[in-house]
Amino acid sequence: MFAELHFLERFQSMKSNRNVTRRKFIATIAATAAASYVARPGMSYAIGGGRGVDETTLPWRDQGVLNLVNSPYAKLHSVPVRAVTIEEGFWSKRRKINVERSIPTMREQLEKHGRMDNYRRLVGKSKEPQKGPVYSDSDIYKWIEASGFALQSGDIPELRSRAASMVREVVAVQESNGYLNTYYIEDKVSQRMLTHSQEVGHELYNLGHMIQGGIAYYRATGDSTLMDAGTKMIDGFLLPNFGPGPDKKPIVSGHPEIEMSLIELYRTTGNKKYVELAGYILQGDDRMGLEKRHTIYMYSGTLFTERARLEGHAVRAMYACCGATDYYMETGDQTYWKTLNHLWEDLSQHQMYITGGVGARAAGEAFGEPYELPNAQAYGESCAAIGNMMWNWRMLAASGEAKHADVIERALYNGINSGMSLDGTLYCYRNPLAFDPDSGETIRNPWYDTTCCPPNLERTFASLPGYFYSSSKDGVYVHLYDNSTLDWHLDNGTGLKIAQETNYPWDGDVKMTVMPAQSADFTLFVRIPGWVKGAKAAVNGKGIDGAQPGQYLAIKRQWKAGDTVSLNFPMPAQAVASNPLVTENRDRVAVQRGPIVYCLEQLDQPNMPATDRRYAGIEPTGRPRVSRRTQERSAWRRHGVTSQRPGSGSVSSERAAVYAGRHGRSETPRSRSDLNPVLRMGEPEADTDAGVVHVCASLRQRDACRR
Repeated sequence: MFAELHFLERFQSMKSNRNVTRRKFIATIAATAAASYVARPGMSYAIGGGRGVDETTLPWRDQGVLNLVNSPYAKLHSVPVRAVTIEEGFWSKRRKINVERSIPTMREQLEKHGRMDNYRRLVGKSKEPQKGPVYSDSDIYKWIEASGFALQSGDIPELRSRAASMVREVVAVQESNGYLNTYYIEDKVSQRMLTHSQEVGHELYNLGHMIQGGIAYYRATGDSTLMDAGTKMIDGFLLPNFGPGPDKKPIVSGHPEIEMSLIELYRTTGNKKYVELAGYILQGDDRMGLEKRHTIYMYSGTLFTERARLEGHAVRAMYACCGATDYYMETGDQTYWKTLNHLWEDLSQHQMYITGGVGARAAGEAFGEPYELPNAQAYGESCAAIGNMMWNWRMLAASGEAKHADVIERALYNGINSGMSLDGTLYCYRNPLAFDPDSGETIRNPWYDTTCCPPNLERTFASLPGYFYSSSKDGVYVHLYDNSTLDWHLDNGTGLKIAQETNYPWDGDVKMTVMPAQSADFTLFVRIPGWVKGAKAAVNGKGIDGAQPGQYLAIKRQWKAGDTVSLNFPMPAQAVASNPLVTENRDRVAVQRGPIVYCLEQLDQPNMPATDRRYAGIEPTGRPRVSRRTQERSAWRRHGVTSQRPGSGSVSSERAAVYAGRHGRSETPRSRSDLNPVLRMGEPEADTDAGVVHVCASLRQRDACRR
């Protein structure tokens, strides 16, 4: 029997013994883990790092956003980014801008603000002082990750050359023991991995992003240089000195990120010690002596499975949940799964904006109390919405439940897409649902000294093809809709192509042509979005039953090349009300059509006084005037007013949910106001090419992200 099973048996046994202290628990598990550093068979990379790539089982080019092919508790397996071509439609222009403008101009910004000089000065190639916060190295690694995902869709020689050059400059400063960080050097060497440094210094956060950037670049090019550097820092610096053993110093993840990175490194290398290290970090270590308020804010440092609600820093909490879900998919620990589902219910019922954004409070960039979802004061950091999408992607893989794909769609079209301007060079750090331009705040900027969000948005758009489909032992899942072609295979190796034709999200008609390499019996799972009422489906023109909102419609048959699946999702404009406990939204509604949350801007309401904050005439009766010009332009202006239940219809009580349709009906506002799906947010009319952007909730908001 694998040593990993023995490890889990000891783990479960000790957890059930209330008389075992955490210190004894950690020491015992460490001893067990020491005997279980084995590689899982069937991995694509030799044990212990190095360059012993084994492409006989799973080539690097065939690994998805997550490499779940050997994850025993993952129900779905990721499809590689390169296996999906997003064609002309909603997301194609967004992704084109990302590659042609966003990623190149962000590299220029990183150079301009000294992020690469931080590396060059350590090898005598720059005399500039260290610039930027303690987490500045992560900006470089996320840029490399964005480049890696972009290159997975096809070779871009100039981008590949610049990324390779950046990787060489990064690894050139690595110390002989593997340590690599441009902040804790010279007079700060003595501060490395001290307790306080671990809480606020982001050393492991930077390392985690180095690993993720290295993996994405490896899966694009086969070049493991940056990934090897991350492996070397773990093997040479971290593991010999830190961990659960009595002769080692304790670890806390001051900003969760390292956990999911370690597990993805395990999936890529097959080295079991990385998933075990992640498990230790998720357990917390009492030797750190942390204050409770710190473990709440960091969302780390204490046993993850004792978490009862989402609290503290929103991005940290989302990233911690990502790591915990990854850990579950490798170990099957049911205490983790129970905790994760409990936390997801807290998210979907109490803590999430209609846009898929999370993080109500500017103070601490944090979650608030249940139903504390202010509009103008909303923080809604772009990274938090991305973290929400990342966590739900993992929950979807673990469960196969459509409610997680519904949240992905909601966040992607609204809370994430709002973070970048149409021209791809301006970014929102925070995404409030109401904004007063007279405040003097510039909500969208080309650069932030804490510039985590811009490259995070870039890596998300670059990796987007990898979120459209998944495979399983039963067949193929379709999660997202846009003109696209899947060119992949079933889990049994049978070649398969699926071509989508649609004008989604502008209308709800989707046609899929299924083309297996040979006639094959499998199930095609197509997602029926949770916001849909009256969805229809047909195979080869013949209607089929079973399409239910917030579920996958399972179509099992003997498929042959040329078979078609037609879907129709009615898209009336819907007025949606908040739970009364969301006090700011009482007597207010949101307007949503399809996956898009609409907005009202002063720009489009010339007859409305600028001081009017009454959401004039928006009541759940009548019909809004949505012009053909508005429907057809590919940039929607969406300032969310209030909203509908996020995710799917999985919440049993309308009172418990954050959002729900008025009286269970799809209703439309009486006002003849112009309602615009928004990406433009006050940008020139000529720039009407991208997807959706969101910001505000009030008619007062005219050009929240104009600048």
